Amino acid sequence: MVKAKHVVDILEKCPTGIKGLDEITKGGLPRGRPTLICGSAGCGKTLFSMEFLMRGAMDYGEPGVFMTFEETPEDLAKNFISLVLISRT
Repeated sequence: MVKAKHVVDILEKCPTGIKGLDEITKGGLPRGRPTLICGSAGCGKTLFSMEFLMRGAMDYGEPGVFMTFEETPEDLAKNFISLVLISRT
């Protein structure tokens, strides 16, 4: 009788640094894979993405890219400044 061996690769995670999110995702987002954030207008996609990039750079020394087709540079700057101020409290 031949017994089948099951090998399970554990998906490596990239911590987000976002309070609570790493716990519910069991370690963060999948490392080295794209993650699509989608939802209706005003649900927090931009702030989530910016916080993920900011925490990745500040806490983990990770590079990142943010791309948008709808936000103005001024609106992005306002959102980013609010995140920086919150992270210092």
